[in-house]
Amino acid sequence: MRVLVVEDHQNTAAFVRKALLAEGFAVDVCGNGEDGLMAALTTPYDAIVLDIMLPGRDGLSVLRQLRDRLNATPVILLSARGEVDERIEGLNTGADDYLPKPFVVAELVARLRALGRRGNESRATVLRVGDLRLDTVSRAARRGGQEFDLTAREYRLLEFLMRSAGRICTRTAILEKVWDYDFDPGSNIVDVYLKRLREKLDAGFEPKLFHTVRGVGYVLKEVP
Repeated sequence: MRVLVVEDHQNTAAFVRKALLAEGFAVDVCGNGEDGLMAALTTPYDAIVLDIMLPGRDGLSVLRQLRDRLNATPVILLSARGEVDERIEGLNTGADDYLPKPFVVAELVARLRALGRRGNESRATVLRVGDLRLDTVSRAARRGGQEFDLTAREYRLLEFLMRSAGRICTRTAILEKVWDYDFDPGSNIVDVYLKRLREKLDAGFEPKLFHTVRGVGYVLKEVP
């Protein structure tokens, strides 16, 4: 699972990050609400651990923005305050779980894994963006009545983009999710594979589905 931790207390953030990494999670950390919101909107995560008390934009505001933009990433709220009203407000805003501070990291790990299992159970096996269709069981891609052969890497890239449809996927996120790199190799490998997918699945079709966000990454979406 790839998890975003939004926590302004550096010691807490470092402790949680270290513990989650030890359990096999991929972890990104942001120290304020604005950075956390931007990360959540531009990088696909399996879950977000979101502190309520943050400098600038607070956690509930971040959560509202995510849900208003139809971002359904599971969110666990953290707060040093355990009032029932705050907990209810967070859940009503769209949080999936709530964990009061101080907490035991083992419990956070267990709750994240439960969210991951829930997400895997509900993941669609047929993905659609416009008239592009990807069957994740047979790994067949179809568009305009045609079926396309994909290499293993092309398939992983297309599935990642389709599951992130409408959201900007940074090159870093693509490298981590599709190539399992935790660093930028300094090559144009992402651009090369995007070009291959465009030649197979976008050339000769309208509307175009693969879009470049200059200097940032790519987004797969249908533009009227």
